[in-house]
Amino acid sequence: MTDRRSRTAAAIAAAVLFAAVGAVLALTTPWNPLEGDVPGGSAPVDPARDFGASEIARSRAFDAALAPRAYTSLVVGLAVVLVLGLTPLGARFVSWATARVRRRTLRVAAAAVALTTVVHLAGLPFGVWGEAILRDYGLSTQTWPEWLLDEAKSLVLTWVIWTIALVLLYWLLRRFPRYWWTGAAAGGFALVVAVSFLYPVVFEPVFNRFHSLPRGELRTSLLAMAERDGVPVKDVLVADASRRTTALNAYVSGFGSTRRIVVYDTLLKSTPRARVETIVAHELGHAKNADVLYGTLIGALGVSGAVCLLHLLLGSPRLLRRAGVRTDTDTDADAATDGGEGASGGGAADPRSVALVLALVTVAMQIGGPVQNLISRRIEARADAHALNLTRDPVTFVSMQHELSVRNISDVDPDIVERVLWMSHPSGPERIAMARDWARLHRVPEPPPLRP
Repeated sequence: MTDRRSRTAAAIAAAVLFAAVGAVLALTTPWNPLEGDVPGGSAPVDPARDFGASEIARSRAFDAALAPRAYTSLVVGLAVVLVLGLTPLGARFVSWATARVRRRTLRVAAAAVALTTVVHLAGLPFGVWGEAILRDYGLSTQTWPEWLLDEAKSLVLTWVIWTIALVLLYWLLRRFPRYWWTGAAAGGFALVVAVSFLYPVVFEPVFNRFHSLPRGELRTSLLAMAERDGVPVKDVLVADASRRTTALNAYVSGFGSTRRIVVYDTLLKSTPRARVETIVAHELGHAKNADVLYGTLIGALGVSGAVCLLHLLLGSPRLLRRAGVRTDTDTDADAATDGGEGASGGGAADPRSVALVLALVTVAMQIGGPVQNLISRRIEARADAHALNLTRDPVTFVSMQHELSVRNISDVDPDIVERVLWMSHPSGPERIAMARDWARLHRVPEPPPLRP
């Protein structure tokens, strides 16, 4: 059982880490991505000004089709992990799944694989539901076997990440029962940074193939723009996204030697060059402001603080008993099943508590999601402002945002719940309104309405 001193230290560490994260976010988030006051006031966010009635109707119909699936999936997913984590069912399932596994480390790994598989399978019907909707609206180009293969790949990656994290966590729990959270907080920080750094070269190739943008006017123009912007970009990669979708997108991932700007091949096949340049200018804004590294470090600090809170929760005998985990040491008979690794022990170090850890982490991620979305929307707006500053072409920017919204069937008028839960980017009309604000601020012709 954790003693009062270690719990107090963990509580103080959690408070300091979360206070630091809050202060950094409050002081560094670009709450107003445009510099200065807009003459005449900000442009109104009005979908009807730039989107036709049929486009708005299609957006609303698509959102209405997706919303029941999204909300049901959220409720069912949380219910599954909470039932597994906060009732004895999860501990019993882990005991059953690891009954033939003797070594403690392998029992933790087996528990991680078994539990994440159950959670993934519980969400699979909702994935099928969502994929069917994407097919109905022409956004998905995958066959069902290809879609299932992607699901299998995603599950394997989930196994790898959770197994590594939990094996290290439970080793620390056994090795340092009072102060395991110090090593776990440092390890969590390092793991988040490592995954973000390796993501472009290890994880992305699992789902897509990439090649350099071929030589030509577009490649020359994009690299020249990056040089003019002072952003070192060795290459611009093209992803074969058309194997899965008709949607348009581009992104920047990694940092340091793994940083890369990627554009979907769907973008190059159907989008005018000026619009592609505007999209890449947006991504250059992310690169110039080191947004991936910034987000990684903030996330890593948040994970470290969460680990300190986890120590407090796992030290609660009442919570452990609710999860079906004994708080006393296991019997000698249990020790005999450990393959010589010592008594299996009770409490948080018991592999049967893996279901509880999974539930607590899932709840923490759900709570942190709205904050991440809020910060992300402001960072995306800053990248939009960067694109406008670099290209000085708000007319093309507005037409590009219109095309992205229509082609991707984005929600042009999201409600507050959807915005809080899922929106990591401003809506198309919000981005168009900001472009008009930029034009007023820089005294260039304001983009006219696009509505047919």
